[in-house]
Amino acid sequence: MTVDTLRFATAGSVDDGKSTLVGRLLHDSKSILTDQLEAVEHASRNRGQSAPDLALLTDGLRAEREQGITIDVAYRYFATARRRFILADTPGHVQYTRNMVTGASTADLAVVLVDARNGVIEQTRRHAAIAALLRVPHVVLAVNKMDLVEYKESVFAAIAEEFTAYASELGVPEITAIPISALAGDNVVDASANMDWYGGPTVLEHLETVPVSHDLAHCHARLPVQYVIRPQTPEHPDYRGYAGQIAAGSFRVGESVTVLPSGRTSTISGIDLLGKPVETAWTTQSVTVLLADDIDISRGDLIVPSKDAPATTRDIEATVCHVADEPLTVGHRVLLKHGTRTVKATVKDIPSRLTLDDLSLHPHPGQLVANDIGRVNIRTAEPLPLDAYADSRRTGSFILIDPADGTTLTAGMAGADSTAHPHQPSTHPTAM
Repeated sequence: MTVDTLRFATAGSVDDGKSTLVGRLLHDSKSILTDQLEAVEHASRNRGQSAPDLALLTDGLRAEREQGITIDVAYRYFATARRRFILADTPGHVQYTRNMVTGASTADLAVVLVDARNGVIEQTRRHAAIAALLRVPHVVLAVNKMDLVEYKESVFAAIAEEFTAYASELGVPEITAIPISALAGDNVVDASANMDWYGGPTVLEHLETVPVSHDLAHCHARLPVQYVIRPQTPEHPDYRGYAGQIAAGSFRVGESVTVLPSGRTSTISGIDLLGKPVETAWTTQSVTVLLADDIDISRGDLIVPSKDAPATTRDIEATVCHVADEPLTVGHRVLLKHGTRTVKATVKDIPSRLTLDDLSLHPHPGQLVANDIGRVNIRTAEPLPLDAYADSRRTGSFILIDPADGTTLTAGMAGADSTAHPHQPSTHPTAM
């Protein structure tokens, strides 16, 4: 039986228990080594705790352990008999929201934690909005610390209803709410004896069974060129290969392709994978493509099927999440990085900023500050072959960079305005 992989990210406000939930998942699914557990027990004793603090399994940085918070995105890999997992435990502090964008950008599922005592707060809404903008297919609302509200069904139901209504309006396609206590282990790996009114899956059961559709293989085929290989050796005097990781779709020998932005066309004469020729290659494989014609191709160019080539443009409309401390303003000169290509660009307009409280739009704010979500119009110095983010999360995304110091300013999703008209989910959310 083939075991597939689920990529998921955890998010939530400070002290909602994200790291404890991840630690509980690892501990109760027996996915940690003895020496790791011993290190956590030792660190817990040094902090005066009688029981192991499972949050330390993911809070790996010393500063995090000393403060009891998560600063960076902590990646962990584990597996059960049913599925492999790649998880990203992201920070809860507002100033680290940019890390949630990083963790969720490639996720199939996002777990948003809410403290049962506090309910849905602004940071919860921000994380739901980011999950919607990044088109994360599945969202789990984990209502944590149910032990501190006496495991009351009414508390869970009210929070689940409020979050589901909000996330659905944003367009999140599937929402599953689960009442848990990460500290006590209720409904994380094992079903809770304290909440017999809940008949749904535990967190791990849901993670093991949620459908994962790795649709990149069915997206428009795209190969960003990273390196041109010309050995010029006696064995390979005329070898010219174009190396890169296939961002989406698949390529095959004999296929007609177009190189963008030049628009020159050719035919794939060979594909090398791990030093051996293959007939077909697909998403995430790192390959070297050989073409029948001698074309001027360099790093940053994009190889695509001729029958499915995106239009190139210098005018980009996008939804963005601003992640830098420095505001993004109209007239801002930036570098835009798309795939392996980086070009100069200017922010021509900021039509709107999303207000998280009621999902209304603030027109023409003039600037976006840290953690703002809004619409931007960008003019690039050179044409770019961008897909719509709705069609391909990998080739429809880009980042804006400060040309002075290389700081990442903004994460962008190209295409139609997804914030102006909140759309309805494609499936009915599961509240309980």
